[in-house]
Amino acid sequence: MKLYKQLLILPAIAFSFIACMQGNKSEKAITEAQVSTKQQPVLSLNDTTFKKVVKTDAEWKKVLTDNQYYILREKGTERPFQNEFNSNHEKGDYFCAACKLPLYSSETKFESGTGWPSFYAPINKDRVKEVVDKSLGMVRGEIVCARCDGHLGHLFDDGPQPTGLRYCMNSGAMLFQKSE
Repeated sequence: MKLYKQLLILPAIAFSFIACMQGNKSEKAITEAQVSTKQQPVLSLNDTTFKKVVKTDAEWKKVLTDNQYYILREKGTERPFQNEFNSNHEKGDYFCAACKLPLYSSETKFESGTGWPSFYAPINKDRVKEVVDKSLGMVRGEIVCARCDGHLGHLFDDGPQPTGLRYCMNSGAMLFQKSE
């Protein structure tokens, strides 16, 4: 009789285990869907308001990845040739990863050979600001987002015509939206 009860209990335990696993999968799927939805930012070329975006470090850390925070808020630089947009040849637009301001078009992107995505002009000069950067024992122009003051990269005067400028940007500071 004990063996009979054990045989009846065994399927009940197995059924309970399977039901729990299915419940966990559903919760995990919902969580992953929420995360992927959260990571799909709304990017619009019409978003051109210049109302300053000001957040605390804690607030920036909540909305940026570690790499984005390092570049945009701590003025970091990513490794050359090992970044997302250096070799991107698709048609589209680049946006500030912090505040989503449209910054550059693929129409002004060029191969600089430096290992970072380079542009000879922003979409509009009012989208970025140049500030003096005296770090690392040199003086150069640092480029920051005009809306959130996030560090994007640096400006050099060795670019192609028509401007002769090279906006040397960090991929981690930008988001890309492919043209339709």
